[in-house]
Amino acid sequence: MRNFFITWSEKLVAVLMVLLILGVIAGAVAMSLSPEPGAMIAAVALLAFGGLYVIMIGGVLYLGFGIYHNTRRTAEALEAQNQTGGGL
Repeated sequence: MRNFFITWSEKLVAVLMVLLILGVIAGAVAMSLSPEPGAMIAAVALLAFGGLYVIMIGGVLYLGFGIYHNTRRTAEALEAQNQTGGGL
């Protein structure tokens, strides 16, 4: 059951990243269409900082999943090593 939740949460994060990227792009396009002075500069800033934010959030989430998978593989390797009589 745990693997089910981990697998689906990874898929959910991938969908979330796509939606966040689309949201940043849509917000920048909407802002650039505004007749206000300086709207284009604000749109570029939103695109730059919003994209950076999405990359940072996605990186942190995927880093957490990577730590989980590395810990699981290490535990499996230690169990296999102990069953074969390896190690100390």
